[in-house]
Amino acid sequence: MDAATLLRRFGSSLRDARKRRGLTQAQLAALATVPRLKVIQVERGDASVSIGAYAEVAAALGLEFTPVPARRPTLDEVAELLAND
Repeated sequence: MDAATLLRRFGSSLRDARKRRGLTQAQLAALATVPRLKVIQVERGDASVSIGAYAEVAAALGLEFTPVPARRPTLDEVAELLAND
């Protein structure tokens, strides 16, 4: 699995966590003390964003980084990846 896929998955999981908590991107940005644009970039899985910004967003959501073994993408994930290219 490549780094871009990992970042997209991580960003997506952070977005899902934000939505489960009923937060807007602006509210999360305030909690994480980062600009809203940074939250947008993190949720998108942008590789140009520092690991610190990812950590601030995760921490604001009460999450931590936990390495897990990579898994193969589902057919739905492959279709989404192909649609985004």
